Amino acid sequence: MHNNSIGTHDGKFHCDEVFACYMLKKLPNFADYQIVRSRDPAILEKCEIVVDVGGVYDHRTKRYDHHQRDFNDTMKSLTGLDFETKLSSAGLIYAHYGKQLIAHLTGIQGEDNPDLLRLYERLYKTFVESVDAIDNGIDQYQLASTLNSRVQNCNPAWNDPNPDPEKGFCRAKEIVGEEFEEKLGYFLNAWMPARHFVEEAIKNRFEVHESGKILFFASGHIPWKEHFFELEKEMELEKENISLVVYNDTSGKWRVQAIPVSEMSGFENRVKIPWMGFRDQELEEKSGIPGAGFVHMTGFIGGAKTKEGVLAMAIKTIEQG
Repeated sequence: MHNNSIGTHDGKFHCDEVFACYMLKKLPNFADYQIVRSRDPAILEKCEIVVDVGGVYDHRTKRYDHHQRDFNDTMKSLTGLDFETKLSSAGLIYAHYGKQLIAHLTGIQGEDNPDLLRLYERLYKTFVESVDAIDNGIDQYQLASTLNSRVQNCNPAWNDPNPDPEKGFCRAKEIVGEEFEEKLGYFLNAWMPARHFVEEAIKNRFEVHESGKILFFASGHIPWKEHFFELEKEMELEKENISLVVYNDTSGKWRVQAIPVSEMSGFENRVKIPWMGFRDQELEEKSGIPGAGFVHMTGFIGGAKTKEGVLAMAIKTIEQG
């Protein structure tokens, strides 16, 4: 007969089981469960859920260890998401309970809700995967291990005369939870709305110009690049060569900016804005566009005093090829 408890190992704690316990305790079904830290099989056997200890991974019996020699599960093998980092106990709990957790924290309903699925994938990519990788000793994540280090620092010092590992574990769980919820809040309240704005701009691009190669944003605050490349692929628009973005920047000035060839291409863009290096009156004369302000020497960005002026710069760029 299991009791209402979550079991994990005692001794030095690590980011993965701390995070796993945080996730479980946030779920309504397990919110009142006690965390039991032990390596005694008899004690762990009584726990309804066991993470990071016990030598067994079996979702049916709620056992989530990853230290077995034959354990090789990843998010790809368990969920189909394209991540091949071997899971830690954090990744195992996230794979099975992450959608429930995000739904509970955000109020988004339905495990097949597109926004929920995007948040689930995004949070694994930007948060959970590094926890998995560090626990499994993958080198490229070591420099991004500040959260891991903060958790490690919650362990009692070697010379602490009155060590209290349970207090340290609780504090580590708070730290991990705060950081996860901060990340989730950003993606829910800023990143996701930006995606919707970019998607609308793509759908409305033919209203800007008949070529469909110019996107219009009323605000330059939107982090558009990452969303654009993802949506371009999802909507199968790569061959349409959408080339320019027009927006009002953070200082209230109008800008036209070339879109990079790809997300990883750096300074190589799909088109160059003509009149490179010209400014103000000279640029107005060269371009024939009233209010044209400048074009960067490399042709990747330009500006004008008005929306009409910057749109004219964008349209002429497209028409001149």
